[in-house]
Amino acid sequence: MRNLIITILMFIPLIIFAEYPSGEMLLKKIDENMYSENIISVSTMIIHSRRATKTMKLKSWKNGDNSSFSEYLSPPKNAGTKMLKLDNNLWIYNPQADRTIRISGHMLRQSVMGSDLSYEDMMEEDEISKIYQAEVIGEEVINEADCWILMLTAKVADVNYQTRKIWVDKTKYLALREERFGKSGKLLKTTTIDEVFLVGKRWYPKKIMFKDVLKKGKGTELIIESIEFDANIPASIFSKASLRK
Repeated sequence: MRNLIITILMFIPLIIFAEYPSGEMLLKKIDENMYSENIISVSTMIIHSRRATKTMKLKSWKNGDNSSFSEYLSPPKNAGTKMLKLDNNLWIYNPQADRTIRISGHMLRQSVMGSDLSYEDMMEEDEISKIYQAEVIGEEVINEADCWILMLTAKVADVNYQTRKIWVDKTKYLALREERFGKSGKLLKTTTIDEVFLVGKRWYPKKIMFKDVLKKGKGTELIIESIEFDANIPASIFSKASLRK
């Protein structure tokens, strides 16, 4: 009997571990939902700052990992402002000043339009499975959805957040909650997905709340109005000439 109990106790950790899926598999499932070579989207950004709320609408085009273009459609004060990313370079066109400036270095950590997103956040478009390795560390219910809890550790040097903790919906494979940490281990940003929708065969975030924990205010809400995957996008859009058109 004693030997039987010892044998059972030896196998309990193996049984518990076997219940957890591979972290790498879950990251690839997330990428299948979120990533596409060519994307056209229209979104509304609502910035809940300490003193006021500001709403902006923008249209974005994305080509692969290295090229993206965005134009603000409203409000009138910001309409016509454009951003172009080519590889690791970012340019912004201000129509009021009729001026194009390059954002680089420490300036990439600055807030975009006063939001809780930095320029670095906006430029992050690669597949998550290429940047991080993942370990499943538990499970929890988030917004009535059963989720796996993953701890992500960067496997490349050039990354905005060294570690990330995410709660992944077990059936839709979306990160419903996320915590992003700096190299020191300090919590910097949180993300929550409040609503999702089905686009073809993909589950995709409809409403996302971003919060810079170092800033005051309730956070920045991003609402996806429309999105098209595998879109046909002219290569000319991803050029500096498009900034002044």
